[in-house]
Amino acid sequence: MRIALFVTCLVDAVFPAAGQATVRLLERLGHEVTFTPEQTCCGQMHANTGYLREALPLVRRYVEVFEDSEVIVVPSGSCTGSVRHQHAMVARRFGDEELAKRAEAVAARTFELSELLIDVLKVEDVGAYYPHRVTYHPTCHSLRLLRVGDRPIRLLRNVAGLDLVELPDAEVCCGFGGTFAVKNADVSTAMLADKMRSVLATRAEVCTAGDSSCLMHIGGGLSRLNAGTSTLHIAEILASTRDPQ
Repeated sequence: MRIALFVTCLVDAVFPAAGQATVRLLERLGHEVTFTPEQTCCGQMHANTGYLREALPLVRRYVEVFEDSEVIVVPSGSCTGSVRHQHAMVARRFGDEELAKRAEAVAARTFELSELLIDVLKVEDVGAYYPHRVTYHPTCHSLRLLRVGDRPIRLLRNVAGLDLVELPDAEVCCGFGGTFAVKNADVSTAMLADKMRSVLATRAEVCTAGDSSCLMHIGGGLSRLNAGTSTLHIAEILASTRDPQ
């Protein structure tokens, strides 16, 4: 299958290893991955903070870049959620029904990584090897907006050598929430403290998730504690093998 990668702003600018791992994983499974440099932000940040007019050209750009793609993969639950649940809404808000319908068509072919693997490619064992104690944090958008359910867990359970430990209060938000962490710093910090307490209770070496944004928040807190627990995008775990890449 030919799969187009929407890499997302945060992965492109701060956590490129997650995007590279997504490509490496899909190519190892026998698929062709394409990347269009003209892609930009999905507009989630703008839409979530009320800047819908500024989000409109970003919606149009996403549609134009990926309209001819058979399938689009996104290593982010939140950005996938924006494409699926905000793009058509933004277009309709400004009376562009044609763009809204095009956006809906592209959104129907846009998948978060675990969705793509299990629902489209029909694979749960990707042949990964990662001999570490790991806990999984289900990010809010993937859990509540996309409803990915146990797909990431099913993938992790099939990773050779991986000791998967259940995260206490897993469904509780980590406190990031994009600009929420800036506008409500005290509340965000308190929520992060609760999440870190849960992560450390597992004695996991690694906390993984499908969103680099949440991992950035959790990882920043853990690093300041010198807790010995790191964070890693699920794509990087699934791309790991016994043999060096």
